[in-house]
Amino acid sequence: MKVLLTAVNAKYIHSNPAVYSLQKFVTAYAPEYGRNVELAEFTINHYADDILQEIYRRRPDVVAFSCYIWNLQMIERVLEDLPRVLPEVQIWAGGPEVSYDAPEFLKKHDCMTGVMMGEGEETFLELMEYWHGKKKLNEIPGITWRDGEGEIKVQPGRPLLDMNRIPFLYDELDDFEHRIIYYESSRGCPFSCSYCLSSIDKSVRFRDAQTVVKELQFFLDRKVPQVKFVDRTFNCRHSHALTIWNYIREHDNGITNFHFEIAADLLNEEELALLNTMRPGLVQLEIGVQSTNQKTIEAIDRVMDFSHLCSVVKRVQSGHNIHQHLDLIAGLPWENFDSFRQSFNDVYHLYPDQLQLGFLKVLKGSRMQEKAEEYGIVYHSDPVYEVFYTNWISYQEILELKQIEDMVEVYYNSGQFPNTIRHLEKEFSDPFTMYQRMAAFYGQQGWWGQSHSRMQRFEMLREFIHSISENGIYDELLLLDLYLRENSKSRPKWAPDLQNEKKQFLDWFRQEEQEHQVLKGYEGFSARQMMNMVHLERFSIETAQLCGWEQQKEDTQECWVLFDYRNRNALDQNAGIYFIKSSLASL
Repeated sequence: MKVLLTAVNAKYIHSNPAVYSLQKFVTAYAPEYGRNVELAEFTINHYADDILQEIYRRRPDVVAFSCYIWNLQMIERVLEDLPRVLPEVQIWAGGPEVSYDAPEFLKKHDCMTGVMMGEGEETFLELMEYWHGKKKLNEIPGITWRDGEGEIKVQPGRPLLDMNRIPFLYDELDDFEHRIIYYESSRGCPFSCSYCLSSIDKSVRFRDAQTVVKELQFFLDRKVPQVKFVDRTFNCRHSHALTIWNYIREHDNGITNFHFEIAADLLNEEELALLNTMRPGLVQLEIGVQSTNQKTIEAIDRVMDFSHLCSVVKRVQSGHNIHQHLDLIAGLPWENFDSFRQSFNDVYHLYPDQLQLGFLKVLKGSRMQEKAEEYGIVYHSDPVYEVFYTNWISYQEILELKQIEDMVEVYYNSGQFPNTIRHLEKEFSDPFTMYQRMAAFYGQQGWWGQSHSRMQRFEMLREFIHSISENGIYDELLLLDLYLRENSKSRPKWAPDLQNEKKQFLDWFRQEEQEHQVLKGYEGFSARQMMNMVHLERFSIETAQLCGWEQQKEDTQECWVLFDYRNRNALDQNAGIYFIKSSLASL
């Protein structure tokens, strides 16, 4: 009896911890069954026929799909033809997208045998017993199934699982090269946010912290680039968070990064002090703000002290060692366009490393779905159930926010234009207006719907800037941002011609080849090799002062900056910079 657990992920770099957990659970508690469980992972970028063909080649007796809002439509396309090529196969599903309306899902798809509702580890183990003739379906909690007469049966729910019973998912990492490693140290959430399915399960359960740190050592030993915790609110138990954070700080391998989703306003002084001691790049934090409109916060049953959150975010920033990602959601109750503008500006002025603009998704089984009619929320009928409009915001305004979101992604979240954007903000009444004007300019130029290279993005931003300002400082700021991230061999058209300085550059690098006063760690490289590995650029003193380069004290109108791409900032990946005395020009 071969069972194929099938996942369809959003991207190749993603994996599906759910199917790995089901397989590991069965293997740990019933090894004789575990040998019959196989995994198949695809992405939504595959053709449905590709998935169908691979399932057919594997010739399973049972196929079980892991269903989420991002993959349900693809899975349903596969379901249309799967019974035609494997008519005897049993088809099951699980996951949040089918758990809360399992009977309706079975009615919609005659080919389906059943649905695993909620947590699946113990349910799947008992289904394996059923498939091997050891148990009956009506003896298994947590399933909805179709009997031999075609009647749909709903079994009672299953008690929540002790997290310590779940085996470690990663015996080896060969299948996870170039993919994100997901790790779960708790389930459930103490909060009741009405848009989130985690609010349904308020019984937060934790994996023993000592077990967690032993498992994290597995990743540290293998120098995994990133481990992403999927805990809904990682720091809701202070002792748990402190144990884990202390461990990863003390056992830091200098490479692995750990991602946590937290409630910032829950951080206490001990945790903040600890976070400030982390290696730059060891930890990154995702913080859901969602809105700063107090009426909206109350309507979505969220608990947040925004003023305290601000102080915490700034305190973390003061350590210059932790990437912070703050989230907003458009389309929430009582949030109109102007209110969202205010929420955007409030969060933007905290200057997080990333500001994520999301749009309300009315998830099945959430309280937001129950209140959708009351709030006038009209949303897409198919996954991902995204909002069209509400009593407070129109579809036209939602579309405008989507264009603003694109501008934020390109010009803020990319981290490629930090100096230019920070100075450009001063040209506008507030940051939101700046991105709104950018989006409108894109539309006027006919740029929407096209693919643009990185250099084109610079040129487009320059064109927008010139439409509102004649200040020449922006050309230098754009040049600075370009070379901070990339040693571009294609010099932009607005950059000054440095051909006459090339001999002076070479003379300087020859001197550096002998003395290494600036480029430490480049011993053994020739002058010409170093010239290709780094970049030298001339900037005005006005730019130096604007960027806070206090090193520039000489009585001169220019400074030379060297960009070192072998020594990048661990947080923003910008090149290290050194200031070369203006005497370079006289070499």
